Amino acid sequence: MLLKSADDKTKRLALLEDLQKSTLLDVRQKDWLRTELRNLRAGIKGEQAAAFYLDGHYKDGQNNVLLHDLRFKLDEEVAQIDHLVINRTGYMVLIETKNYSGDLEVNAHGEFTVRYGQDRYGIPSPYEQSRRHARILGKLLERLEISTRTDKLPEFHNVVMMHPQATIQRPDPKAFDTSFFIKADQFPAWHEKLVEGTSTGGLFKALFNMRSPDTIKEWGEKLKRQHRAADLLALPDFMQPKQHLVQAAQTPKLAAPVPKAEPAAVAPAEADASLAKKLVCAHCREKISFPEGKFCWNNAKRFGGLQYCREHQGLFL
Repeated sequence: MLLKSADDKTKRLALLEDLQKSTLLDVRQKDWLRTELRNLRAGIKGEQAAAFYLDGHYKDGQNNVLLHDLRFKLDEEVAQIDHLVINRTGYMVLIETKNYSGDLEVNAHGEFTVRYGQDRYGIPSPYEQSRRHARILGKLLERLEISTRTDKLPEFHNVVMMHPQATIQRPDPKAFDTSFFIKADQFPAWHEKLVEGTSTGGLFKALFNMRSPDTIKEWGEKLKRQHRAADLLALPDFMQPKQHLVQAAQTPKLAAPVPKAEPAAVAPAEADASLAKKLVCAHCREKISFPEGKFCWNNAKRFGGLQYCREHQGLFL
């Protein structure tokens, strides 16, 4: 039975997309934002693909309780569990979804690498990440007094779920077992094997720990109430805009100075006739050279019988 769907992350997505339009970001902030957006989109896509297959298998069943997107905070530790399956025989499956756009490689030492074309990037082990979440979940179950009939914690199984079209390069299983890595469409078959193994290897134990559908539903409801949704609008401190850029953006921009208009050329009729035949510019009243004056005298019709410096002769072109 399905008790909890994934939280709506559209507000987070909208925030990051809006931030991309900001002109106040430095290089580090732009890089973080680009990576955060890529991871968020990939995470949403991966969760949706996994939920599609899990819901189809468990949504209407009575032997398992299914919860998506759980976030627990306990003693300053945070556990983010993408999907949790609680079975009536007293075990829980923690599912970590990954949606890498590149090919995933796992070597014999349990090291994980994502390959994008010729580029390869080492990544933290998602399996160990799920195991850390299981440890925190175990503490929470103790506080909530959720246990098997023998007063022990439920048995945990950790799974890393990939997109059905993902490519996984695995090492020899004798060197490093990667059976915990499955594709989303293979999970029902994997879970059936787990149930068969539990029954075959410890039928009496399984029957002894068998709980009613109402009991595992109650466990699921308790865990659902412990869910602490992440702040979708939270950003790291370094993503705050730099103060000097904010101030620059808020300071009104001064209008460009208007060039001082040059006085209009003096028409011959308005010029001071006393300046005729003198080495003085009729426009700026500055002394001019003899060649400048001679040029104007030789073009008396053009300059109205007055003299102008070389600069203001251009007013008559």
